Amino acid sequence: MSETLASKETTLDGREFRSRVDTFLPPLALIAAFVVRLTPAKEYFLNPDEALHYLSASQPSVDLAYKAALTNAHPPLLILVLYYWRSLGQSELMLRLPSVLAGTACCWLAYLWLKDVTERSTAFMGLLLLSFAPSLIGLSAEVRQYALLLFFMAGCLYLSERAIQENSRPLMLLFSLCLYGALLSHYSSLLFALTMGIYMLLRLYPYGKRPGLFAMWVCGQIGGFALVTYFLVTHVAHLRATGMPREITETWLRKSIFHPGDQNAAVFASAQTVRVFTYLFSHGLVGTLALLAFLAGMVSLLRRKTPWNKKKDGPTPRELALLFSLPFAVNCGAAIAGLYPYGGTRHNAFLAPFAVAGAAIGLAAWIPARLWAKSLAIVIALALCNFFPAPPPLIKARNHSMVLMKNAVDYLRQSAPRGSVLLADYQSGLVLGYYACNHGIVQVFPPLRSFAKADCSPYTVITAGTQEWRFKADDLPGQLANVAETYGLVPGTKVWLFDAGWITDLAPALSSENRCSTPRTFGENILICQLTVGGKTGSATAPTNHDRPITE
Repeated sequence: MSETLASKETTLDGREFRSRVDTFLPPLALIAAFVVRLTPAKEYFLNPDEALHYLSASQPSVDLAYKAALTNAHPPLLILVLYYWRSLGQSELMLRLPSVLAGTACCWLAYLWLKDVTERSTAFMGLLLLSFAPSLIGLSAEVRQYALLLFFMAGCLYLSERAIQENSRPLMLLFSLCLYGALLSHYSSLLFALTMGIYMLLRLYPYGKRPGLFAMWVCGQIGGFALVTYFLVTHVAHLRATGMPREITETWLRKSIFHPGDQNAAVFASAQTVRVFTYLFSHGLVGTLALLAFLAGMVSLLRRKTPWNKKKDGPTPRELALLFSLPFAVNCGAAIAGLYPYGGTRHNAFLAPFAVAGAAIGLAAWIPARLWAKSLAIVIALALCNFFPAPPPLIKARNHSMVLMKNAVDYLRQSAPRGSVLLADYQSGLVLGYYACNHGIVQVFPPLRSFAKADCSPYTVITAGTQEWRFKADDLPGQLANVAETYGLVPGTKVWLFDAGWITDLAPALSSENRCSTPRTFGENILICQLTVGGKTGSATAPTNHDRPITE
């Protein structure tokens, strides 16, 4: 009898221990998620896109900041947030902190949502994947729209589920506000909004069961439709008139748009889905395994007969299967129609919560069934992705240090005499303005000229327009001659070239004859050298075209 009681006590102690571990592990994972986002946010210099967002927000008034935001291909929320956030500080870390906080909060909201629609162990695996997926860490440590977008998306998923389970109109109102936040953050949210609309119609049926809740949801959808219509008419239509979407789809996002006659639609859909998962996990092998886990999760959901939370009016397995797979189908359809990219690009980051949720369900069905074994396998795979990314980032960590940028600016100030002329392409001008001039020096508002002159005391800076995002090696002599003619630079004038940003290979320029005089590099992504007007000139970089870097 005493042995039986002792055995029961041991079992209870074991369960209590596991319960305590289950309680503490998710918060510990969340803290780790915050730390891995905070570290690059305080160690890396701003890339050109980040500097562009900062420049757009650094306007004398909120009205001008809003107008500057509309010159970019995204809705204005991030720029307006930065406009007010700058008063707290303008260091790299302070500018990135909203993204760090939003990216971390997204992980927790997604965990709470998964716990509501599945069960604790599946939700924990989803939390691990979202917290340490390399692409999501990177996007949450940059001055970009994606962390805000994912935060609002996770809020929509969690709040919609709580609103339905609790029949709560206030929570449904908060869901609508989160949806508006997503729509104001990034245009990929249109695909998310369509997915959520179809899913909510299924979840709320029969509509007479919760008339007040359904009416609140309908009102929120009307407001969202009005918001989308406004920006389609006032912003997207203007971008189309300028040719920006066409230029993007024909250059650095070409691989992610279907081109009839060149490709087979089924092959395109399959290959691009693999590339989505490869991008999310920054590793071809791990991304493919995650895709297989996602497909296994879809099969598991279709075979499952009962929901996890019957008493709480949770979603059926088939409703979840639709929610997780529909965004991929919608995004792929938009790419085939030539409307939106689908593939290995950050523009598909909105698919992350659905990819992770499906993969977590697939992993939950994996044998051995012990959670610690699955969690260990996930941690090892994610460590491989983070420490050995394939393909590597455009700016490798060793070349992205703020120390390198500080050394470059110090060298420029020590070497270039007062009154010198500095020359930069558009991306380099964005970075130079933040680090050396303490204000924007590139053109923001149209009409845009080929080159513009700005003060950067004690220097004068001449920067190219947006059409010269990166200087091309063969074209730089002609560009320098154009600058000299426009601004009256006499032959023999020394011009300091500042080149920084998404440079992928400096070796061809440095090994060629008659190129930059006494070039000085700071890692592989920053170069400073002298050009001579009227002399033999060249370029510090040798990109293949004028376009922005390939981020596929």
